Amino acid sequence: MSRVLARIYSIYVAVAFLLTFLVIFPLFLICIWVPGWKKYGRKINQYWAKIYFSLIFLPVKIEIQGKIEKGKSYIFMANHFSYLDVAMMGFIPGDVLFIGKASIRKAPLFGYYFKNLHIAVDRDRLKSRAETMRRASEALDQGSGIVLFPEGGIYTKHPPKMVAFKNGAFRLSMEKQIPVIPVTLSYNHLILPEDGKFLLRRIPAKMVLHHALYPKDFETDEKLKEACFRTIQNQLDQDNPVNKA
Repeated sequence: MSRVLARIYSIYVAVAFLLTFLVIFPLFLICIWVPGWKKYGRKINQYWAKIYFSLIFLPVKIEIQGKIEKGKSYIFMANHFSYLDVAMMGFIPGDVLFIGKASIRKAPLFGYYFKNLHIAVDRDRLKSRAETMRRASEALDQGSGIVLFPEGGIYTKHPPKMVAFKNGAFRLSMEKQIPVIPVTLSYNHLILPEDGKFLLRRIPAKMVLHHALYPKDFETDEKLKEACFRTIQNQLDQDNPVNKA
């Protein structure tokens, strides 16, 4: 794809995101305002992801290695190399709350949607981090799942190599005995690199939902964190060999 075509495609992708969000935003509002309907608002995320990736002609191969039980809470942990990651995590099954940066709340309309249906955290404020863990704990107690990027943001300078994971969600997993499902987003750093150019490449995407890691099988949250990191990094290395174009 030439640079000009890539720019045209990238603009189309951004416009498609904005327009689809505006179309479904009234549905989000209804689900936010009607007591007890927030889980339906989060369900809309899944339909939105399917529609959006179809509209931008970007196929997503989803590989589920283990059994994900309906109605059971899980903590989904994924690598984070690209802004495309957030949209793709909409394919995660079940009622799940995303944990994202507090800066999301400043975005017009999208910020309102996110702060009311999901969880925003300011990692620089201890009080905010504690409140995030409290809300995440409540969501798990109510049977919902949690989706987050344990690297804490897009920090790596050498994808597909990840940076170290944060500890909080793994401690929560041990405390609540909630299984962790590692998630590998194999090619998003190639499709939409974090290089400031915002140029997308139309190559097939891949998401791997690995076998669940059960806290009871690990002595400490640190061991659980290491296992999750190793699972995702091994998949990234397998899907992105050194000689891959």
